[in-house]
Amino acid sequence: MAGAFRNRRALTVPAAMATALVYVSATGCDSEPPSILSDRTEVAAKSDQPGTSYSPHDGEYNGFDIAVVGNLMNMLGYDTPRFSGVLSKNRAKLLHDGDVQLVAATFSITPTRMAPKDEGGDDLDFVGPYASTLQGFLIHKDDDRNIRTLADLDGRTVCVWRGTTSANELNKPSHNTIVTRVEEDAKTCVNALKAKEVDAVSTDQLILYGFMQANPTLRVVPGLKFGEPNDYGIAMAKGHRKDCVRLRDVLKQYVRQATSWERDFQNSLPKVPKETRDEAKPTEDEIMALSCVDRPGDSPAD
Repeated sequence: MAGAFRNRRALTVPAAMATALVYVSATGCDSEPPSILSDRTEVAAKSDQPGTSYSPHDGEYNGFDIAVVGNLMNMLGYDTPRFSGVLSKNRAKLLHDGDVQLVAATFSITPTRMAPKDEGGDDLDFVGPYASTLQGFLIHKDDDRNIRTLADLDGRTVCVWRGTTSANELNKPSHNTIVTRVEEDAKTCVNALKAKEVDAVSTDQLILYGFMQANPTLRVVPGLKFGEPNDYGIAMAKGHRKDCVRLRDVLKQYVRQATSWERDFQNSLPKVPKETRDEAKPTEDEIMALSCVDRPGDSPAD
C-alpha cells in the first residue's frame, strides 16, 4: 500500500487508474500466500518408525517427531495437527502437491533440499534442527560376529530404504565393500533383518534405537557411528517464511524450556544412551542457522 501511495503522489492519473494501482500493489505476486498454520493443518509423518514417528493403529500417531510438531502447534494456539503417513522418497512431493502443509518425518536438513528450485534444489524451508544424529547399524542381538567397525561389515548385506541420507551415504565409493539392499521403507528392512535375510540395517541412530525398543531381538551396535550429522527439521514448501519464522521461534522456546524437549525425547526414545541424547539436542544458534533460509549460514529470516 505504501508503494502505491507514493506512485499516486508522483503521477497525475485518473482516480480509477489510481484505484487499480492500489489493488495491484496489494495483491501482487510478491505477497505471501495465506498462512498454512491453522487448527486443520495436515502433517505427513512416518508410520513405521517406533520411537520417532509411528502409527500403531489406524489414524493414531506417536513418537518424538509427533510430540515436537504437536507441541509447537499447541504453543502457537492451534489444535494438534492431523497426521498421515509418508514414504521417505515422497516427502517433498506431498508438500509441493499441496497434499499436506508440513512434513515431520525424521527429515534431514540438507543444502539440496533447502535450495530453491532454480538452483536445482527441492525448494523447501525447514524449521530445525529439533534433533541431530549420526548414522549407525542395527543387528541381531545374538549376532556374535564381533561387529565393531565398518570394516567388519565388508562383504555383508546391509538394508537401507529409498530417499534417505543413509542410502546415499552407503552408496559412496568409500563403502563399496558393503553390499546394500535397497527397500521402499523401514518396515521392510527391519523384517528382513528379523528373518536374517540381511546382516544389518543402517540409518540414523535415533531411528535404530526406536526399532531396538520395539524389537527385543535386535540391538544397535554401540559406538559404531559414521557419516555426517543428520539434522531433523519440520519441512514446508517455500513461500511461507512468516509461518516458518513463527515455528522457528517457538522451537527455540521449546528447546530452551527446562523439561519440555528432554521429557518428550525420553518418553519417546527411552533406550537412547544419555550421551547420544545430549548430542541430539540442538542449540538455539543451530536452529537459527538452518531454519527458514535458502542455504546454511544465510542471514536468519525476520
